[in-house]
Amino acid sequence: MLKGIDQRLSAEVVHVLMLMGHGDDLVLCDVNHPAATIAAETTHGRLIDMAGCDLPTAARAILSLMPLDTFVPAPVTRMQVVGDPEAQMPVFARMQAVLDRAEGRPVAMQALERFEFYAAAKRAFAIIRTRIPGPLAVSS
Repeated sequence: MLKGIDQRLSAEVVHVLMLMGHGDDLVLCDVNHPAATIAAETTHGRLIDMAGCDLPTAARAILSLMPLDTFVPAPVTRMQVVGDPEAQMPVFARMQAVLDRAEGRPVAMQALERFEFYAAAKRAFAIIRTRIPGPLAVSS
């Protein structure tokens, strides 16, 4: 039994985080993302589920173990709102607060068009799907 690890982090999630290195991306997505299809093309090659978590809760748990990359100007990417790329969804602000708190500094987040995001997700190390419906995915 291990101490100090968020109970939402399964052994599979911790294992994947331990396998990752500098420059590897991790995608966190909601249930509406085509995660299983895209995960098959990632380095890990299969989808990981974090049942019961929304995106900010999953991010908070993951960032308790994994730092964001400091070698790039915007270490987090989110998907733009389809049809309104300037729109701001409530989850964006919630994620920004989680990121800034975890890193102890303001964290830049960039936005990609939907299909650009899907292409970037295929190049990620792994995809973690949350079980709470909600718009948009985030990668770091």
